[in-house]
Amino acid sequence: MRITPETPEVRVPRLVGLMAVDARESAAAQGVLLSAPDRPDFAMTTVVDHVVRQYPPPGTEVPRGTVVTVWFEFGAGEGGGGVREPRRPVPPPGGMRRELDEPGESLFIQ
Repeated sequence: MRITPETPEVRVPRLVGLMAVDARESAAAQGVLLSAPDRPDFAMTTVVDHVVRQYPPPGTEVPRGTVVTVWFEFGAGEGGGGVREPRRPVPPPGGMRRELDEPGESLFIQ
């Protein structure tokens, strides 16, 4: 664990994409604390999920000891791939469904 000099202001590290254990270590090394509202037992357990969002954003200068909030799941309508089918409107006909002429055949019959 890296110990930072005792300065009154620190920069928030980038935590998105890190596992809980790594996020905790990174936050401690920078001099900030973590809170996870979607994981009430976050401080006592080893969560293997990845951080998907954080506030304040990375690089923000904050007082030492500030609590950075992290989330491990997207909220409703906030992200993730979601289900994309069925697509509306339906794609136009053609493409793979259209049968092509055999190579060498002419469109004009003589």
